[in-house]
Amino acid sequence: MRQVLESYQNTLIQKRYSGSTYATYTSYFAAFANHFSYDINNLQVHEINQYLVELLKTKPISSSQQNQHINAIKFYYEKVLGREKQYYAVLRPKRQQTLPKVLSKNEITKVLTVISNNKHRMIISILYSGGLRKAELLNLKLNDIQSDRGLLRINGGKGKKDRFTILSKLLIKQLREYYLEYRPKTFLFEGQSGGKYSGERVSKLLHNAVHKAGINRRVTPHMLRHSFATHLLEQGTDLQYIQELLGHSSSKTTEIYTHVSNKNLQNIVNPIDELLENL
Repeated sequence: MRQVLESYQNTLIQKRYSGSTYATYTSYFAAFANHFSYDINNLQVHEINQYLVELLKTKPISSSQQNQHINAIKFYYEKVLGREKQYYAVLRPKRQQTLPKVLSKNEITKVLTVISNNKHRMIISILYSGGLRKAELLNLKLNDIQSDRGLLRINGGKGKKDRFTILSKLLIKQLREYYLEYRPKTFLFEGQSGGKYSGERVSKLLHNAVHKAGINRRVTPHMLRHSFATHLLEQGTDLQYIQELLGHSSSKTTEIYTHVSNKNLQNIVNPIDELLENL
């Protein structure tokens, strides 16, 4: 088992999977391998399916987690052993169609207003104004700021893709003031002892600001990315440009924001308006 797990982990490293994926896949695969008392290389499709069914019965896992369990198993047979996709005829859960949760511009203004710490305000401002994922923010380096072009360079985003996103002209001056105050050496945002800023800290400072702003709902850093895309769409920005700024490989992923934007909904006359006017 130890050799199998080492081979699995080494392949994940060679394929340059992210740290979070490495940890998740390793954990799920180890649970899968330990479930069977015999050689997993000789498992049949129905045995793998039965394992997944038992997993659903005994653990309250989400559809996303079920897919991750499947992918962790697929990785072993396809990437580690190099086999055909004969082991992957497993039923996948239908992905739940949920709309992104967003903040209004007024709510984001309230959040930024209550933040007195310059670094914290810059972190939230850059997250929102660039439509960044949290990991992309933490990986930003000083030379990724292209102030003369009004751009932020995102290196190795999701899917290991590089891209550019927009940098607010009004934020450039504030960024310079931030730099003079904190003097980061490598990363744009660094911890007190140097090195990359903590992702957990980003979530916590946003939570505190949202609470202080009087917004009574849970807000995550990723909601700022959703808000960025939605607000651009409401301003009339072409969907293709939004797709490029977000780094989506498929336009279908970006199109979900058309269901959140109120751009077209605002032009619809509510049928009750006429009734109320005649009362």
